[in-house]
Amino acid sequence: MYELPDSDNARLALDTIAERPTRGIPTCWKNIMQHGHLERLAGAAAGEYRRDPQGVYVAAQRAMGVCLCDQFIPTNPLTLGDTGYEGGADKSATQGAEQIVIDGMVIDSPEAVVEHLERFVWPAWRRWGEHFNEDDWMRTALDKEVQTQAALGPTILKTGYGLVSFPFMRYYAYGYENYFMAYALYPEVIERDFAVQADYNALTNAAAARLYQEHNLPRICRLDHDMADSRGTLVGIESLDAIWFPHFVRALEPILKTDVRLIWHCDGNLMQMVPRLLDAGIDGFQGFQYEDGMDYAAICRMRTRDGRDPIIMAGVSVTTTLPHGSPDDVRREIDFLVEHGPSRGLFLGCSSSMTPGVPWENVVALVEGLHYYREHGRSAGTNGKECLT
Repeated sequence: MYELPDSDNARLALDTIAERPTRGIPTCWKNIMQHGHLERLAGAAAGEYRRDPQGVYVAAQRAMGVCLCDQFIPTNPLTLGDTGYEGGADKSATQGAEQIVIDGMVIDSPEAVVEHLERFVWPAWRRWGEHFNEDDWMRTALDKEVQTQAALGPTILKTGYGLVSFPFMRYYAYGYENYFMAYALYPEVIERDFAVQADYNALTNAAAARLYQEHNLPRICRLDHDMADSRGTLVGIESLDAIWFPHFVRALEPILKTDVRLIWHCDGNLMQMVPRLLDAGIDGFQGFQYEDGMDYAAICRMRTRDGRDPIIMAGVSVTTTLPHGSPDDVRREIDFLVEHGPSRGLFLGCSSSMTPGVPWENVVALVEGLHYYREHGRSAGTNGKECLT
């Protein structure tokens, strides 16, 4: 049985999701990857994170006043030390693996991508669809949400991440070079793959719609798939219009009939996709790489398909401001995010995971700034009134 947490922080998050008037601005989760920073925030001894990663991670989130967490990844920092990656020699297809082998097949060409899809992937997805059990899916998903909410405790609201599915580009399995050559040379095959995924996604999303309706889960879910780099979308936007968006919308159809708000994670420059995502039924955005051309102020002025303000999970930049700026730069960026954010539906946090190397003074400025706006809200920080800087 899922029960909504009852605390000031959780209620602030719930009111913001519903776009009800609030005094304060809620704080999103902050995935800080530097062990020493997590331990200092949690009040833990040096080295304690490796001994109790979940305990220290959750304690740090609570100490930072986090109101909402969707992607619960307490053990991710174990692959990093205070100086960077310590994950070992094994590399994935997108991390420079010398050879990509899946199901005994060497993926070394676009033709190998096509063959693997036809021989292995599509038959497996069709079997999953034929044997899909909605009740079993719901039970597994609900158990995970209940367990994660219990781990976070009453002061942090757990919201959906991964409960709603849609067609992915398979570069994560086949590698960028082989996959995108296949995309360019065999678009009809790639569209067929999106269609096969969407067939199955529609089944799981119908189950997700029931899950939200029959159990009192918070009415929001974040969708996460990187589809852009600093230059723009990974493939031409016209091709996405032709072969991806129709299957994306079809996959989401069951959940779009509910009152669940869908949030899209932004990596790179997604400006061409933003209005299309809103037209498709997406209700807001999280992340933002401002240095890549994401026009935060313009996005916050846009409207959803039903005419509402977008839900915006804004964050201080983890690629520029936090690692390379000063505490005053951190404060100025928080002020900017508040001043130009939507009138309702705004969350504050970090733009993505905070990698090792961020000065402790900037972490302190971030935590203090988010506390300030959580307590005082927009009225004390913008439009010519008192602000952090």
